[in-house]
Amino acid sequence: MKIAVLGTGGGARAHIAKLVELGHEVHVGTRDPKATLARTEPDMMGTPPFASFLAEHPGVELHTFADAAERAELVINGIDGHNAVAALSAAAGQLAGKTLVDYAVPFVYNPDLEHPWPTPWGVMPRLDPCDIDSLGERIQRALPDTKVVKAFVTQEQATVVDPKAVGGGEHTMFIAGEHADAKRTVTDLLEAYGWNDVLDLGPLVCARGMEMYSHMHSAIGFALGFGTHFGIKVVR
Repeated sequence: MKIAVLGTGGGARAHIAKLVELGHEVHVGTRDPKATLARTEPDMMGTPPFASFLAEHPGVELHTFADAAERAELVINGIDGHNAVAALSAAAGQLAGKTLVDYAVPFVYNPDLEHPWPTPWGVMPRLDPCDIDSLGERIQRALPDTKVVKAFVTQEQATVVDPKAVGGGEHTMFIAGEHADAKRTVTDLLEAYGWNDVLDLGPLVCARGMEMYSHMHSAIGFALGFGTHFGIKVVR
């Protein structure tokens, strides 16, 4: 399958490497390919420059967001939540009729809060939107001709592409969306990644709960030790 991964951070790279391993044709989207390839320093998370990663994955092509989406049948959104709607809207024509998997979290970094939550890297980001809307729903409204599926968001992306690395794979992945065929496509990809428990939460409004879970995910991670990978299992 021709798959586009929008983004070049650590999460996107996990998907790119796994998709190549599975034999897919992978196109990567970034805002400015020349600027991305020109970077020589790690990003804010310490991730090495993308040019070195690309050199290790021959056959993977780097494009603008729109050009990557144009070349793909399935698109995975790894654009940061603050910029996702605007960036995806600019590629609306290239995304029309396609399935878009969104794993972005609508974080607002360095928020000015009355009661901040301190973390190892500073104040915990605030979610916007929260409760009465979600980033997944905003993307769907901005792209009415695209089939948006919220998924992958309740795990670190390294675990999404290798679920058996945690508990032998005995944990649960959640998906939500309005289009049954698109959710089937995403489920097929998750099964190819190694998931055997994919729980369909139903309509895209459930993305609200999935995105808000990000704070609980962080709290568990802090309790286990920063950097510890873990999974959540729905027992029924």
